[in-house]
Amino acid sequence: MPLPTPGPASAGAPALDRLAVDLRVSLLRTARRLRATKSVDELSDAQFSVLALLHREGPRTPRELAGAEHVRPPSMTRTLAGLVDAGLVQRTEHPHDGRQVLCSATAAGDRVVEDTRARRAAWLARRLAALDDGERATLAAAARILDRVVGE
Repeated sequence: MPLPTPGPASAGAPALDRLAVDLRVSLLRTARRLRATKSVDELSDAQFSVLALLHREGPRTPRELAGAEHVRPPSMTRTLAGLVDAGLVQRTEHPHDGRQVLCSATAAGDRVVEDTRARRAAWLARRLAALDDGERATLAAAARILDRVVGE
């Protein structure tokens, strides 16, 4: 079954469509494999994402976290409750607004993020070590190109 051509048709459209599909599938599989490598298996992807955000950016209100994670506040409340129960996040009074709380990663939460990142980097390094120099050079170039494609 031929793939639909997005936008105006061009001579290279089928090849571009095939590349887009192949690249999307490869990126999704890679991201899924990296996400599966965690130091705490009980954490959901959403919980790890919030914990990593707190580790990286520091204390935030639940509303700020919900906005950053593109979820509704009740969903964030449940996510934070699980992290607090696990001892990975703590809630403290907001210094300027007594109606709000600030959430921050605990020392244990910081260790989970750091260990998970180290495990993910080690997994990928092992995979890259199995490639030859030319393949690694190709992936290095692809990484730079992908950064351009996503606009970063």
